[in-house]
Amino acid sequence: MTLLDRLIHPDERVALFIDGANLYSAAKALGVDIDYRKLLDAFKRHGRFVRATYYTAIAEDQDFSPLRPLIDWLDYNGYALVTKPAKEYTDANGRRRFKGDMDVDIAVELMEAAAYLDHAFLFSGDGDFRPAIEALKRRGVRVSVVSTIKSNPPMAADEVRRAADNFVDLTDLVSLIGRPPRERAAEDRDLGDEEA
Repeated sequence: MTLLDRLIHPDERVALFIDGANLYSAAKALGVDIDYRKLLDAFKRHGRFVRATYYTAIAEDQDFSPLRPLIDWLDYNGYALVTKPAKEYTDANGRRRFKGDMDVDIAVELMEAAAYLDHAFLFSGDGDFRPAIEALKRRGVRVSVVSTIKSNPPMAADEVRRAADNFVDLTDLVSLIGRPPRERAAEDRDLGDEEA
């Protein structure tokens, strides 16, 4: 029995709300690569799957955005996408930065989903979601938060963990949704052959 078997009742209508920037940061802090096909497939096998929505801001004026290939892949492979232009600013060190907060977009869609969901999985540890989680629970929707406290610093705020019905540490899903680590052994072997 997997973690998802224990968390999701077979009759529950389930949806995923993925804060792209937050999930990326959590996975990076853990040194984990998310396989989005595996992620979708794992949840589709449980309950009555409704939808997976991925939220992210995109720098529109860049010739190439590192997010564009992922966004395109998600769009063609079963994810709903909510994007908006990132705002450009210059940080204290004079570096060009982009900012795009999707919290309000996610919170609004969570509230709208209360009419047709039984269980929402929020992939974000952002403490700003506490009021939305509490409002969903008052409407009878179970909320599971997916993030991590095993990174340094922890990516999941204490208030969001306490507000949720379940907290799922991303490390507990790695076997279901992670990509295998790059094969360094093969690279090391190839380098060793050249030295011989």
